[in-house]
Amino acid sequence: MSKIIIGVMGPGELATPIDLDYAEQLGKLIAENNWVLLTGGRNVGVMNAASLGAKSAGGLTVGILPDRTTARMSEFVDLAILTDLGNARNNINVLSATVIVACGMGAGTASEIALALKQPKKVILLNADPVSQQFFCNLSPENLVIANDPQNAIAQIRAILKQ
Repeated sequence: MSKIIIGVMGPGELATPIDLDYAEQLGKLIAENNWVLLTGGRNVGVMNAASLGAKSAGGLTVGILPDRTTARMSEFVDLAILTDLGNARNNINVLSATVIVACGMGAGTASEIALALKQPKKVILLNADPVSQQFFCNLSPENLVIANDPQNAIAQIRAILKQ
């Protein structure tokens, strides 16, 4: 039986303190559910915070990195996938995850959400502004879920996995 992989996507350098707090909590909760955490693998923002949270709970972390070097890799990534694809790695992130959680919003995050909805994959928006929520809901209301906090995001993941 294969492991469930939960992708956590979000801003890097532009992550807010709430994004970082939620991402760390989310990573921890993912690990506590014995799911694998997948991120963009870098040592900044939501990617780093989620990986830190998962590692603090003994979880397994995978990082899909944009280049061929580990120079900017999070120290909390167990398995690094070096793609040399730049932002095109976003498609690998989306295709590899069972469920996507977008924690916060940035241009890279928006591209990952759009790619996921096109698959179609379930996407949970956590800490997304109302304009972003409405935009993505208009694209694919049947595949988009809004979560108020990390605990609610985990409850939404469980509900999606039961479908």
